[in-house]
Order: sequence, then C-alpha cells, then structure tokens
Amino acid sequence: MPKEANILKKSLRKCSSKIFIVIFFSFFINILMFVAPLHMLQMYDRVLVSRSEITLLVLTLLAVGLLMIYGMLEGVRSRILIRLGLEFDELMSGRLFNMVFDVALRKPSLGSPHQLIRDGDLIRDFIGGPALIALCDAPWVPIFIAVCFVLHPILGFVALIGAILVFALAASNEWLTRKRLSEANTLWIQAANDAVISLRNTEIVKALGMISGIRKSWGKKRDGALVHQSIANDRAANIVACSRFVRMSLQVIILAAGGYLAVQDLISPGTMIAASIIMGRALAPVEMAVAQWKNFIAVRDAYTRMNRIVEEQPEVVETMDLPDPTGKIALSNITVLAPEDTSANFILRNITLNFAPGTITGVVGPSGCGKSSLMRAIVGVWEVLRGAVRYDGADISNWGSERLGKFIGYMPQDVELFGGTVAQNICRFQEVKPDEVIMAAKKAGVHELILQLPEGYDTNIGTGGQALSGGQRQRLALARALYDNPKVIVLDEPNSNLDAAGEQALTAAILGAKESGATVIVVSHRPSLLASTDIIAVLNQGDLLKVGPRDQVLRELGGGNLPEQPPPVPANN
Repeated sequence: MPKEANILKKSLRKCSSKIFIVIFFSFFINILMFVAPLHMLQMYDRVLVSRSEITLLVLTLLAVGLLMIYGMLEGVRSRILIRLGLEFDELMSGRLFNMVFDVALRKPSLGSPHQLIRDGDLIRDFIGGPALIALCDAPWVPIFIAVCFVLHPILGFVALIGAILVFALAASNEWLTRKRLSEANTLWIQAANDAVISLRNTEIVKALGMISGIRKSWGKKRDGALVHQSIANDRAANIVACSRFVRMSLQVIILAAGGYLAVQDLISPGTMIAASIIMGRALAPVEMAVAQWKNFIAVRDAYTRMNRIVEEQPEVVETMDLPDPTGKIALSNITVLAPEDTSANFILRNITLNFAPGTITGVVGPSGCGKSSLMRAIVGVWEVLRGAVRYDGADISNWGSERLGKFIGYMPQDVELFGGTVAQNICRFQEVKPDEVIMAAKKAGVHELILQLPEGYDTNIGTGGQALSGGQRQRLALARALYDNPKVIVLDEPNSNLDAAGEQALTAAILGAKESGATVIVVSHRPSLLASTDIIAVLNQGDLLKVGPRDQVLRELGGGNLPEQPPPVPANN
C-alpha cells in the first residue's frame, strides 16, 4: 500500500496538525504557572517587609485573576483534546468497521478482527487523555529548570539533577515493563477471543461437557496474562514510588539549599520558596509520564497492531455506479485459493461457467470439492487468485459490495443471523419496508411461523438467532435472501435443516424467482431440489467435470432422469 494511502497515518496526521492549537494554549498555561511562585516571592520580599495591606490585596487579586484565566485555558485545552479524539474516531471508525470484515474473511492470521475496534478506541482515548497533556507540557521542563538557574545556579543544579533522576526512572520503566506488558496484552486478547468463540458455540459446549476443558484453556492464557501484568505492575509501582520519593526528597533538598543560601544572604526567603514551587512544576510532566507509562506502551502496541493490518488492507477506491445488474454472470477461468494459503493447493482450478437470468443452476459434487468456495467467489466473499467473476460484463471488483449486495440474495451453508428483530434480519438491517418484508417472508413460506412468535415481526431473535430452531433460522435466512427481489440468488445447501413443508416452500421460492427473471444458483444433493434445476454443474476435487442440461448431465453420470419437477407449492399466507 502506498504510504499516503494508509488511513491510520492520514487520520493521525490530520489530528496532529491541530495539536499546534493545544501547544499554543500550553504556552500560556505554563506561563501562568509562574503566578503562584511569583506571588509567593512578592509576599516574602515585598509585603512582609513593607507590611502594606494594599500591596497584599492588589497582588492577591491579580494572582487570583490570572489563575482564573489559567483554569479556563486548562478547560479549553482539555476540551480541544477530547474533540481531537472524537475527530480521530470519526475518521477511523467507519473504515475500521469495514476492515474488521475484510480481515476476518481474507487475513485471519493478522489477529482478532474485533481487536481493531478496541485498539482504535484506545488510541482515541489516548489522544484526549492526560498522557498527551504530559507530552505537551514536557518541552517546558528545560525552561522551568533555566528559571531555577536564574534564581541561583545551585538551585538550578538541584532541579536539573532531579529532572535527570526522574527521567532515568521513566526510562527504566520502559525497559523493565515493556516486554511484560506486551506479552500480557497479547494473552489478554487471546483469552478474550477464546471466551467470545466459546459463547458463540454455547450449545455444543454445554451439551458435550466442554466447559471445564475450555475454562482450563481460557484460564491458562488468563493466568499467564495476570502473571506478566502483575510483574510489570509491581515494577511500575516500585518505579512510581521511587519517583515520588525522589520528587519529595528534592523538594526538601531544594528548600534546604535555598535556606542555606538565604542564611548566607545570597538569595531572599521568597526566592527559596519560589524555587521550590518552580522545580515541582518542572518535574510534574516527567512524573506524570512515569505514571502514564502503561498507557504509552498499550497505545504503542495498539498502533503497531492497527498499522500492520491497515498496511495489509488496500484502501477503498470509490468507483462510478454501474447500471443495475440483470443477473448475467460469467466466470472466466477462475482459480480460488483459501485466504492466506501460500501453497499450491487450489480449491478451484480454471472454472469457466455462465449463468443466465431466468435459469436455475444446480451445483453438485462430493464433500470438499469446492462447491461452497465457488459460491463465495460468485458473491465476492472470496477474491479469485486468477481469472475474473463478471456481472453483466463488469468485473465484480468494479461494483463494490454495498452497490452489488442489494441485488444479491445469498444464503451460506452455515446460516448466520444477527441480534435484532425478525424484520430487521429479513431487510438486512436497512430501513424496514413492511410490504417488502412480508412479501419475502411469504415467498420463503415463513410468514405464518413468524406470526406465531411472541411479537411477530418485531420479535427479537437474540444474538445469532438463538431463539429459533435450525429450520426456522434457515427459512428466515431464505427470506432475507429473497428480500427486495434480488437479481441473483445463491443458495448453499438451503434445505439441510428443512422439513417437507419447508422444502416445498423452498422449491416454490426458487421457481418463483426463476419466473421473475432472477439468476438462481443452488448447491444441493437432494433430488427433490435438483428436479427444479435447468442446468447442473458437477465439481470434483476443484475441477469442473460436467455442465449442461439437467437430464443430460444426470444420464452421463449414470443416475438416469430425475422425476419431473413438482408444480410450485403456494407459500403459506
């Protein structure tokens, strides 16, 4: 990917260009930090000597007024940083969400896709948090130390040595905790992923008594993460304690040095107090950096993970909208390899097939011959290694999934539903059009079943459709595939969980789609469904063995003719 196409770097660059506003406010905020020591200096050297109440009142009012300005500037700076974090989120969140699906399908080895979103949230919170404020204040450390030198060289050297010690502690924090925290974060992510996957398969885990085994595997990763994190936290806590000890000791030392200089009449008592306050301010950003070091490491790891994945993902290129597809599909010598498979074990090899509107094509073959992979390539879920998948003559990559998807009805072998209402699942979480939703449900023969649910079409089916049976999920997925009269309908083993009534409804649905001019492609082994097909394509070991009219192909395979296709069975309504 070209460097300028990296959306993460572009977003950070756009946000960082506005950091100068924060730095501008930081300039005045740090200038106003001198108010307290200067007020103290005037109290000791002017008010106590002159015993002037007017001077005391004027200096105090002036100091309070300036500190009010300081407070407002601090609030404005924090609000700006929060807005920068939100701007980063706005720039990245949509792309990250899309990228999660691309990574899950095509780059599974890059890590847990949903971790991308958590990493994005971590960077957003860092941009709007106190750690970045510490970085903005850090350049002022030399200036505060220089002021201590102006007050007296000895006081300046005390402040300088203190800053060096605190900085050394910060560096040791990095050296002692970086590896442990990185390993802990990796194990935390793995443990969280195991929990998510286990919860997704709750039924089989419970039925087969796998909870203890999965808990053991999950606990091993979690315990490992806790060990690494505890060691890192212990080391960080010791460093933070040492940092506070050093800072408090330096306050005592600088006061002692100032007292000695005041006794020698080299400085005034007010200068002694002012130097102590200024040195404390000089060390504050460094000490804050030590306290925030865990966040620095977490954000750095998050950025590394995100950048690695973003670099692997091509930037989405806007393409001109093409006319609505008619359903004419051409596969031109396509070769398909499983995502990230670097071997030469092709799932499909040099497949050439044409699908015409108003026809039903059945795809058959033994298990593992590549039927599901062919369906994924046709709908664009998997990219082809060689060759082309064309809709109305245009390569599928020129359509864009959002543009082409609304014209495709796809039902994968493993049915996936989403947490939400029945209507939302049928209309693909677009705007609910009641007439279209009900029409799709009737075509799938699931309308009466939906009406029997507690809230009908407004029933929440739970995550993954847990509230439904396997057959109900499959029929609901069929209704989703038929929603809004798609031009292309691709069904992979659509009758694997259907009873006789469901299979009749399925047959009626695909025959109705054919009558409407749709291109129907179906994978099935059942003669009852193949009887409805016009063309049969036979796959074996990734090769296309035969393709032709149904009866001719079946005769060549030695299976005779299928019975005449049954008449369409009206869906229940």
